[in-house]
Amino acid sequence: MIAATEFARRRRQLMRTVGEGSLVVVPGAHTLLRNGDVEFPFRQHSDFYYLTGFSEPDALLVLAPGRKDGEAILFCRQKDPKKEMWDGPMAGLKGAVDDFGMDDAFPMADLDDILPNLMEGYERLFYPLGRETAFDQRVMEWIGTSRQRKGARPPEEFVSLDHHLHDMRLYKSAAEMRSMRRSARIASQAHLAAIRACAPGVNEYQLRAELLRVFHQHNTCESYAPIVGGGSNACVLHYIRCQAELQDGDLVLIDAGAEYDHYASDITRTFPVNGRFTPEQRAIYEVVLEAQEAAIEAAQVGNSWLAPHDAAVRVITRGLIKLKLISGRLNTAIRRRAYERFFMHKTGHWLGMDVHDVGDYEVHGEPRELEAGMAFTIEPGVYIDGKRDIPKAFRNIGIRIEDSLVLRKRGPEVLSADVPKKVDELEALMA
Repeated sequence: MIAATEFARRRRQLMRTVGEGSLVVVPGAHTLLRNGDVEFPFRQHSDFYYLTGFSEPDALLVLAPGRKDGEAILFCRQKDPKKEMWDGPMAGLKGAVDDFGMDDAFPMADLDDILPNLMEGYERLFYPLGRETAFDQRVMEWIGTSRQRKGARPPEEFVSLDHHLHDMRLYKSAAEMRSMRRSARIASQAHLAAIRACAPGVNEYQLRAELLRVFHQHNTCESYAPIVGGGSNACVLHYIRCQAELQDGDLVLIDAGAEYDHYASDITRTFPVNGRFTPEQRAIYEVVLEAQEAAIEAAQVGNSWLAPHDAAVRVITRGLIKLKLISGRLNTAIRRRAYERFFMHKTGHWLGMDVHDVGDYEVHGEPRELEAGMAFTIEPGVYIDGKRDIPKAFRNIGIRIEDSLVLRKRGPEVLSADVPKKVDELEALMA
């Protein structure tokens, strides 16, 4: 778990980043109705949680650098014994200070009265500009209320908070890495359970049930809707229906991750339904595995963010030429992007509190340089449809191999290495 002192450190770092004369306002998430009066399970907004560790709905954080009565202010719900009888304990104003390290706390119901006063004397207002139209309008109302006061000096400049806050989230602390390792270990166990449960005649949703069973046994949830696709369904990149029966002779692709302590993992493995690869399946699989190994090797401090993708593209293009699925010389085929029919996505994405985590991929128009503390996925794939110009033995083969990584000074640390990915290891596990 992340300690309260780390959340406080993050708040101080953000205030230093935005500078004096800047007020920061960060809203939390609200509950959402699933149907009727039944709510979805509540999940706090990642930006808000990153700065507070506070998991209750209907809250708002204000960071007021230089405020003599305390710089970190939380607006939240007051304790309500009747509501607590239905929904459980609430932190209340005292808990916000005592348990979450806030300098001050006020009732959320008093937000419209208090916040315009807090804005006084600040030149700039940082907030998630454009995230929610309703919140943008409310900010303007607070500014309008502040301006009505005689001699008022509310902020005149409005700045999006996302760039500064998301750049902070891009670099993982030691505590965050521990949570991500735990998330990946749980997800790895779930993948192993699903692989062992696989056999011809089993349904995709039954493998999904194995994943969710392991997640829930560890008191975690899925970090995104699991993908379980057999045969041609594996060629649908975000296939989440999970309704088909798995057929003897097909491959099945499972893309699933756990969320532990608000941190996500993201793992994909592809394996034969009956436990044995056909020669053609194995040939494609070996190409994807070699591409992933090359991409992981290229994920080094100082390299471009695109270096792993470029390494994977080169291996996949060479493999597809060798298998006569595309034609031409290697460099020419890469230049004309011949591989994109079969490999149409990038080789990874940032990973953290969100499975597709925040952070810029380019800086000043150039691919970002990889640095220690960054976390991301490496996930090349080859997806061959069933069209008639494809040799029959290669049709409807979808293969992706994905691991969660954090980058250390000495190189990449693969968090999901517990799940086998070599052909012989997978076949032995299924046997």
